Amino acid sequence: MKIFGIIGAMPSELKDIQAAQVNPVKSVIAGYEFYESLHGENKIVTVCCGIGKVNAAVCTQILIDQFHVEKIINTGIAGGMKKEIAVLEIVISTSVLPHDLDAHFLKDYPPYHAEFKADPDLQDLAKKICNAMQITSHAGRIVSGDAFITDSAVKARLMEQYNPYAVDMETAAVGQCAWRNQIPFVSVRCISDLADDDGAMSYDQFEILAAQRVAKIVMAMCERA
Repeated sequence: MKIFGIIGAMPSELKDIQAAQVNPVKSVIAGYEFYESLHGENKIVTVCCGIGKVNAAVCTQILIDQFHVEKIINTGIAGGMKKEIAVLEIVISTSVLPHDLDAHFLKDYPPYHAEFKADPDLQDLAKKICNAMQITSHAGRIVSGDAFITDSAVKARLMEQYNPYAVDMETAAVGQCAWRNQIPFVSVRCISDLADDDGAMSYDQFEILAAQRVAKIVMAMCERA
C-alpha cells in the first residue's frame, strides 16, 4: 500500500476528490483539515492548503511529517502559457520553480538549487491516464508566484524568462518542499484561463469544469500507482 498526499489550494479544486473518499478520517493540524481514506489498494490524504506559496509549503511539510506520505500530487487549476495549450487541457509538471524570486538567491545560497524536478514515474502515469481518458495533456515547466496573472504584458515577460507551460500560485512551493524531503511529486493542473488580459473572465467561466476534469485524473492515478 502506498500513501498519497493530494494538495489543492481551494475547496473547489478538492470538492470532487473528497466527495469520492470513503469514510475519511479527519485531522486538523495548524488549521489545515486533512482527510485520510483508503482508495483501491492505496491510502490517500487530501488537504486544502489555501492560496499561495507559504500555505502550500507549510501544508506539504505537515503531510510529510505527520502522515508519512510517500508520493505527493499537487492538483487544481492553472493559467496556460504556451500558444498550443487550450483551456480545459492538462499540464503535467516536468519541473517547477518560483517566478517571483530571482533564481540566483536559490542557486547561490541555501538550498543551492533553483528548479525542482517532478518524478518521472508520476509524470508518465498522469500522461497515460490522460491518454486513456482522451484528454489532451502537455508536459513541461510550471512556474509559481504569489499573484494571479491576468496581464498579457506580465505573461510575455514570464514566457521570455522561463518559457513555462503553466503558471499558478503553489506548485513551486510543493515541489521545493518535496525535493528537500526526497519525496516524489508531480503537479497535475487543468487550464482554467490563459493568464492574459481575458484571464479573470475565463477563470470564472471554466474554474469548476477544470477542477472536475483534473480530479478524475488524480483519483485514477492513486488507483493505478
